Amino acid sequence: MTTAERTPEVSFVLPCLDEAETLGACLDEIAQCIAQGGYAAEVIVADNGSRDGSQRIARERGARVVEVAERGYGSALRAGFLAARGRYLVMGDSDLSYDFREAPALVELLRGGCDLAMGSRFRGRIEQGAMPWKHRWLGNPVLSWIGRRLFAVRVSDFHCGLRALSKDAFLRMHTCTSGMEFASELVVRAALSGMHIGEAPVTLRPDGRSRAPHLRSFRDGWRHLRYLLCMAPRFTLALPGLFVMLVGLVAAALTARGTFWVGAVGFDIGTLVAGALALVVGYQWVTAAIAVRLFAHTSAFGPASPRLERAFGFFRLELGLAAGALCALAGLALVVARLLEWRAAGYGRLDPSESARAMIGAATLIALGAQTVFASFVYSMYGLQREVERGGRA
Repeated sequence: MTTAERTPEVSFVLPCLDEAETLGACLDEIAQCIAQGGYAAEVIVADNGSRDGSQRIARERGARVVEVAERGYGSALRAGFLAARGRYLVMGDSDLSYDFREAPALVELLRGGCDLAMGSRFRGRIEQGAMPWKHRWLGNPVLSWIGRRLFAVRVSDFHCGLRALSKDAFLRMHTCTSGMEFASELVVRAALSGMHIGEAPVTLRPDGRSRAPHLRSFRDGWRHLRYLLCMAPRFTLALPGLFVMLVGLVAAALTARGTFWVGAVGFDIGTLVAGALALVVGYQWVTAAIAVRLFAHTSAFGPASPRLERAFGFFRLELGLAAGALCALAGLALVVARLLEWRAAGYGRLDPSESARAMIGAATLIALGAQTVFASFVYSMYGLQREVERGGRA
């Protein structure tokens, strides 16, 4: 199967863990695909510690076996991709659920300029019994819908196991996940990096194994969802935080000086407390979103951001400390003002409504100021990391 005379154009990479029942048939279909397409190709089986002789079956059919010690679907595929010599990488499962003879459509998308070519079971065909109902009508459609909304990518099937990508695109993705969420990671990183993604219909067949699949629906579904949410702090933290801050600000402003009436309904101190809490919590969400984005910007975990790069040229720790201190001092000023009023009244009873409003306002300002100071230290650490990296490159 491997063309030794020249560097392969296509590398077929299969993750494998005890797939002796079906691996040979998968490799036979790949051989037919290579012959029909006339590809200069190689086949790599990324083995995750099989004990059923899968490695022997692979070698007998001319495949190159890459032993992968770190367990996991993502770990196996990443090791196989790194070992591949081809310009294009075609990945597919070793359980006969996908027909590798459909891979040429994906290779043609790559030849036409795509960086990532996705197979789509929903635009292709799902044979009877090939996909459990909870995956077909709930898990895959919902997770794919969330992915499309969060990352503005037109991919109908985020989790199709038959797909292809260029070796160059893979190296630029800097993938890091080890489990089933690797499937989502490829799409997300391609989208965040502005890569060209194509899609072709494929067929999903019932897998040929007599044992249960490695996939665990709820565990792996949650890992996919967790990854999608963590990679989209704008939608999971920043925008919700800004909305909560706005609601809190409006509620606090309307009740800061007294009861706010809407018809016969009055909003008083309880509303002011809720508004102040919303303001503080929303602000924490926003500062957390900035910290997450800074982490992605200063590491290989996410794409670089020109906006944040420019912000680093403006932001200084001293500026954040000054802003936080001014906010906290404003809150302390309200406390001092109320203490002076109390002293002027001979330390007697003050209007409880006015006292509560003043202290709520003071506590809110102090909390916002403290959060600004803490966030500024965190942001400054990312800035120092950036300076260290620049110094190392120099």
